[in-house]
Amino acid sequence: MELQKINGHSREDGFDGLDAMAEHDEFLPHKPGVKKESRFTDFEGKTSFGMSIFNLSNAIMGSGILGLAYAMANTGIILFLILLVSIAILSAYSIHLLLKSAGVVGIRAYEQLGNRAFGAPGKMLAACIITVHNIGAMSSYLFIVKSELPLVIKAFLGEQVDKGEWFLDGNYLIMIVSAAIILPLALMKHLGYLGYTSGFSLSCMVFFLISVIYKKFNTFCPLANAHHNATAAALLHTAASGANDTCEAKLFTVNPQTPYTIPILAFAFVCHPEVLPIYTELRDATKKRMQKVANVSILAMFVMYLLTALFGYLTFYGGVESELLHTYSQAGTLDVLLLCVRVAVLVAVTLTVPVVLFPIRRALLQIFFPEKPFSWLVHIGIAFCLIFVVNLLVIFVASIKDIFGLIGATSAPSLIFILPGIFYIRIVPEDQEPLRSRPKIQAACFAALGVVFMITSLTFIIIDWVTGASRSVGGH
Repeated sequence: MELQKINGHSREDGFDGLDAMAEHDEFLPHKPGVKKESRFTDFEGKTSFGMSIFNLSNAIMGSGILGLAYAMANTGIILFLILLVSIAILSAYSIHLLLKSAGVVGIRAYEQLGNRAFGAPGKMLAACIITVHNIGAMSSYLFIVKSELPLVIKAFLGEQVDKGEWFLDGNYLIMIVSAAIILPLALMKHLGYLGYTSGFSLSCMVFFLISVIYKKFNTFCPLANAHHNATAAALLHTAASGANDTCEAKLFTVNPQTPYTIPILAFAFVCHPEVLPIYTELRDATKKRMQKVANVSILAMFVMYLLTALFGYLTFYGGVESELLHTYSQAGTLDVLLLCVRVAVLVAVTLTVPVVLFPIRRALLQIFFPEKPFSWLVHIGIAFCLIFVVNLLVIFVASIKDIFGLIGATSAPSLIFILPGIFYIRIVPEDQEPLRSRPKIQAACFAALGVVFMITSLTFIIIDWVTGASRSVGGH
């Protein structure tokens, strides 16, 4: 009976006291020669600290990095830095809440945390939000492949005009990439196996960053042919921000575009669906060790985001476009370095898709097969169906920007702010932390901040739809 009342909960409340002790057992010394009992999963975590950092960093890194220089152009260097630091800290705190909740109940699945907090409705809500958000992220990556890969192939072949060849059709190309690269990687049994591809993906983005820094010192502002080659988006941005003196850096600025840049900064750190699966597979897993993985990953991405935004902005100033690679094309579409950068970004986003797919599959398993053991047939079937659905979205939806905006304004604040906050309040027992204790008040304020962020984002999207002037700068 005493075990049933650990931490103020009973089995009738859906709380297993033995599970609550499991996280603390990880700190006890392990007796040599005795096989350690598996907890949380049907296998021991075997992924190293470094590989876990690669996987989480790859999950954080998104296509939004291409729009960060544009975000800085609409906020100024100082305001951008303040926002980036604030969001990085809030993201680390959010992961702390998730890990603390997981440690209390001995669960390392986002959906099961929802089940412990609110029963079946909480489980379904968490699983649906993760599925919708990550399908949107996968679609955004494949949209980059669809738009950029034909241009790269044309550049390699030396063709200036699209003559209608099948291998220059983005729809065919994403199906080939999905079948040849993404599906085989998505069939891996454990997420830890993708640490090597995640490391290679990150190295491609480091090359992108180095190229952005190099281009700063080899591109002169204003571009000689800027007015001839600038896209309509760039000209609209210049007119909206009043940046006629496009070669002047601004430390602090506010213009009609500024509110639209805040979501891209927030979504740039969305990795929460991947945190608990990576935690599950971490070798010698403890909350403290996983928090270090998260902190190092967030710090690394913070540095990459800041340097990419800063040097991209200082190259083009007010003339920077919402997609940085498009801006570079003004300086010469046949630039060999630019071509290599495009290839690196394509490789990076392609190798990120399987990492994003894992949490969706786990969420679907929690909904439809919660009690069944691992099955290769189900494992492969879910991966195939998910990739098939995402391919259909990318092929048949001409403009998915509004859908992404709606999904991002609802799912990202839920995953970063709302769910971790309310799960923490519900799961951590009141005899450990009363409802009026500082940690729970902080968690409540954190969740409330997410609600405010969601309402604000949705308001701007609705205004955008009503006015018909879409100025979204992209997503994660």
